[in-house]
Amino acid sequence: MQVTRLFFLLVAGLTVLGSVGVAEQNPTVAPSGLPCSPVGDIQFVCDLVSPEDLAVVPGSEWVIASGNRAGGRIHLIHVNDKTSSVLFPGGDQIERLDNDTYPSCPGPIDANEGDAFNAHGLYLKPGQGGVHTLYVVHHGNRESVEVFEVDGRSIPTIVWVGCAIAPDGLGLNGVVALPEGGFAATSPRTGDVWEWHTGSGWMQIPGSQDTAPNGLEISADGESLYIAGWAEEKLTRLSRNKNPLEKQVVDLGFRPDNLRMSLDGSVIFAAGHGNIQNPRAPLQETSNIAAINPHTLAVERIFQHPAMVGFVAATTAIQIGNEMWLGTHRGERVAYMPAP
Repeated sequence: MQVTRLFFLLVAGLTVLGSVGVAEQNPTVAPSGLPCSPVGDIQFVCDLVSPEDLAVVPGSEWVIASGNRAGGRIHLIHVNDKTSSVLFPGGDQIERLDNDTYPSCPGPIDANEGDAFNAHGLYLKPGQGGVHTLYVVHHGNRESVEVFEVDGRSIPTIVWVGCAIAPDGLGLNGVVALPEGGFAATSPRTGDVWEWHTGSGWMQIPGSQDTAPNGLEISADGESLYIAGWAEEKLTRLSRNKNPLEKQVVDLGFRPDNLRMSLDGSVIFAAGHGNIQNPRAPLQETSNIAAINPHTLAVERIFQHPAMVGFVAATTAIQIGNEMWLGTHRGERVAYMPAP
């Protein structure tokens, strides 16, 4: 009975049916009606929709969260206040197509897309003068990487500036910016990684076909891609610009979803699912985080936790100051806790 009731509460939370007024009356209750109170040392920012991935705005005062379900939104979270607001889509959104960089983009996201909008993987590329570039894997009326300009000089705002429509058959997931321009993105549906450039468009990345790709990260010098192999509990480091190709694989002992380079570049955090059942039993799955040395690929498991109501299993992790922040695909909240 307890498991059945927990599953019912979880489903209720994922549909996000409540109103903001509920949270205002009781700050320990999320607008869905689910508890938003801490679980041990773990606390939450609630009233989100499947915040599967996180990106930190330079300065570490703000975090951008994706919304990886129908009706999802791109949210902005204040690191200190733990409050959130919608960045996109919204009534004040601004669109300014950069036709030189994205000549094949047919135009902005369909204004009538509505709750079909779904923001999956994120990557924020730092820019000059507090203006940055945000890449968003988008599912909706089109499968694409959408590109936004993020003005982080005050409270961050975003402007849509372009897109790249995915080739037929691809189903995108993770994305990273490339130092020479363009970006790379994983396609779990086809089991490989692709890159896109202004002049050449989409190209499959050699050597990526057997990586079971999900999340993606890139080395500071741009010479290596790190690919999370969710289905095979592994991480692959794949060289760029080298002939012959170099590839190293390490076992993680859980299914890694997203990868995030630490803000100082010293470690890669892999977050993902443990105790996977067949058929899937989400409430039995665990959240896992590993710290990986990007040079030696040494792996250290630093966190493991059972599923929680409103937050089943972590899909991304990043350390901000003395806190570790976690996103989830199955849930309505972002978790944060003292860094392990």
